[in-house]
Amino acid sequence: MCRLLYVNSKEKFDTGEYLKKFAEVAQKSKEYQGHGWGCAFLQDGVWKYYKNVKPIWEDSFSGFGTSTRLITHARSAFKDEGIFVGNNMPFFDDEYIFIFNGELRGVKIKEDGRIGAEKIFNYIKRFDKGSGKDALQKGTEIITKKSAYVRAMNIILSDSKASYIHSQFNEDDEYFTMYKKVTDDTIVVCSDPFIGEENWEPIPNNSLTEYKCF
Repeated sequence: MCRLLYVNSKEKFDTGEYLKKFAEVAQKSKEYQGHGWGCAFLQDGVWKYYKNVKPIWEDSFSGFGTSTRLITHARSAFKDEGIFVGNNMPFFDDEYIFIFNGELRGVKIKEDGRIGAEKIFNYIKRFDKGSGKDALQKGTEIITKKSAYVRAMNIILSDSKASYIHSQFNEDDEYFTMYKKVTDDTIVVCSDPFIGEENWEPIPNNSLTEYKCF
């Protein structure tokens, strides 16, 4: 299973500082998170993307600069398979950026995609009628009904106006619970609290939360 991070701030922040904290979370996770990583970060109104197949904690963040939004994914490949950079998240198109952590069993949907997470992303977009939140809610509801078992389906979906945090799991609360740290000028969501930091709050299971962009 994977680790997820979302950051949005009114003021520009050092992207590398957040990536270092997230790398520490990924490296100390009880499950191996070293099958590559990727991120999307907003600079001067333009999204930039980076992916690398090596573990996030072995990479350098010196060239990422500042940003006001950051979306990051550290990968733990299912059955240690399909480990190449094209399978790294975020997945994205002109409208959305998508990251996923979870495991579905016996899924009966037909959709294009190299791996399960990309199929979920493409399937959710089928229900986009102008609202990313509504598409995410509708898509995950149908995926749940068409799955024999949902171990977990944690998703962060972002568009130009907001990010939508979908939390859903049926076991291992400690591992699959996501956390948030929200102030007047910064929103941070992560699969685990940053190590040594306080004032993180758990995101409720079976919830869909919208965070408008600053």
